Amino acid sequence: MSDDFDLEPQPKASWRRFLPTWRLPAWNLRRSHDTFATAEGRSRLATSLRWGGGTLLAIMLLYYPVGAFMAHRIDDDINFAAPPIPPDASQAVALAAALIDREVNGTSWPANAPWFLPSSILDNMPNFQSGEIQALQRVVTELRDQIGRARGTSGSDSALEAAAGYLNNPPDLWYIDLSRSWAPMKPSESYYEDARKSLLDFNGRLTRGDAVFERRADNLLSTLDRIGKDLGAASNNIDQEIDTESGAWFDLGADDTFYFNKGELYAYGLLLKALGQDFKPVLAEKGAERIWNRMVESMLDGAALQPWVVINGETASLAQPNHLAEQGFYLLRARAQLEEITDILQK
Repeated sequence: MSDDFDLEPQPKASWRRFLPTWRLPAWNLRRSHDTFATAEGRSRLATSLRWGGGTLLAIMLLYYPVGAFMAHRIDDDINFAAPPIPPDASQAVALAAALIDREVNGTSWPANAPWFLPSSILDNMPNFQSGEIQALQRVVTELRDQIGRARGTSGSDSALEAAAGYLNNPPDLWYIDLSRSWAPMKPSESYYEDARKSLLDFNGRLTRGDAVFERRADNLLSTLDRIGKDLGAASNNIDQEIDTESGAWFDLGADDTFYFNKGELYAYGLLLKALGQDFKPVLAEKGAERIWNRMVESMLDGAALQPWVVINGETASLAQPNHLAEQGFYLLRARAQLEEITDILQK
């Protein structure tokens, strides 16, 4: 009997065999994968929102200032003139139509711009254009009531009647304004465009002999008297602003007054320059041509002032300028010259 044992070699025992084995169920694996995918999706969404929000913020920060800068235009060209017209037409009527065309069709009209347009934040340009409209209203009204009718006994001209009515609309009308009407409205610039067409219609009929333009001294005298009252009101506005806010570095009302007066002086200067051509024989007969030209120059000199910032400083200050007082000097000088002309016309 043999003591030898023929045993098969056995694999070495590993310590891992004594550890329990866990297997994740299939649903748990799917859940882990979905959680990872959801977290990754949320991260991408957050990144997209951050980039989108930053881009939108950048656009909004640039939209108003850049858009307003592009829309801003104060055209105070003192050499502006109407296109050539036939000899029998009125220079003043042609200039009024050309001025409306430039402001309404050649530039934007920010006075009635809604809040979502960049030009709605503009301040100086709307006041300048509103001042122009004030002067146009006055001159066209006088054309209707005095110059464009025979001796005041006949009816007013239908085209001048329409033009004056259109220009009497305020400059801030837009399509929707619930404070004025629940129904859609006609914007201001559309009314002014209709006024321009009516003025051109009047000049066309005037060249054909179908309209009246009375070039008499008494008609001119009455027109100048009304314009003088407008200039007096503008001077009073300057006085009030200086009296109440003089010395303030940041007078937010000073630029409103300044640019409204600037537009009024500019339009009156151009319109009276043209009206002087219409009444040239009357002015020559009265010997008033020289003072007339000086009056026009005073208005246009006042309109040509272009401060970077309108400051309403103390009138006797060495450190603070007062641009309202400077403008008021030209305004009062023009008014004094206008009164001198009325004295001459009365003789």
